[in-house]
Amino acid sequence: MYKTQRTYVKPEMKMAGLIFENPTLLLMMEHFDLGISAIQDKSIEQICNDNAINLQVFTSFANLYNGFIPTDGEFSSNDEFVTIIKFLSRSHQYYKNEKYPEIRGYISQLYANNEAEIIRLIEKFFDEYFAEVTEHLGYEDSVAFPYFNSLIESSKFNQVNNPFSANDYRDHHTDIESKLFELKSLFIQHLSLKGDRAIHRKLLYSLFELENDLNIHSLIEETILVPLVRQIERSRGVV
Repeated sequence: MYKTQRTYVKPEMKMAGLIFENPTLLLMMEHFDLGISAIQDKSIEQICNDNAINLQVFTSFANLYNGFIPTDGEFSSNDEFVTIIKFLSRSHQYYKNEKYPEIRGYISQLYANNEAEIIRLIEKFFDEYFAEVTEHLGYEDSVAFPYFNSLIESSKFNQVNNPFSANDYRDHHTDIESKLFELKSLFIQHLSLKGDRAIHRKLLYSLFELENDLNIHSLIEETILVPLVRQIERSRGVV
């Protein structure tokens, strides 16, 4: 299992040692478009310099994955803002193209040893849940993120053509983690599944991994992105 005590990340630390302590940092690196080959024996600062990644954002997000919440006013530059949007956009692709098919595949394997009607209900619950997640991610990709990017591109921003603000984004922000908790509770507390225990374990592990990354995703949006957008809006005279 992962260690429960994790390190507060600093730029001079070696990434390899941090990953040994908390393997979920590998997924964080993928959201930065980095793979294992980028690690070697390099420090976080070296990795960021080699791959043109904002050091402040990378370090802060690594700390978030290690359980440390960012402080107010930690971010202010356009470069940081662009890095955050790219990170969130890549995480959307992970949820839609990798995690959802993985979990859906495990649920389908339950048909082999369990009543079909029960598994169909589980599929329906999960599909409805993920339809809500997909709607939320689609709204961010097609409405919120283009608006956020336009804020820092002075030649493209026009308040009249952008009847949108950080407040609208926050109002639309839904609790996409609660139903996932209900699904985990269903498997652990209320269903008596038969058959391959390995499938049951892999399914639950995958649900826990998705929940953890979605929680971090929401924290980034609520504690980092929204305050930063509001700061930029104020500087641009957006009410």
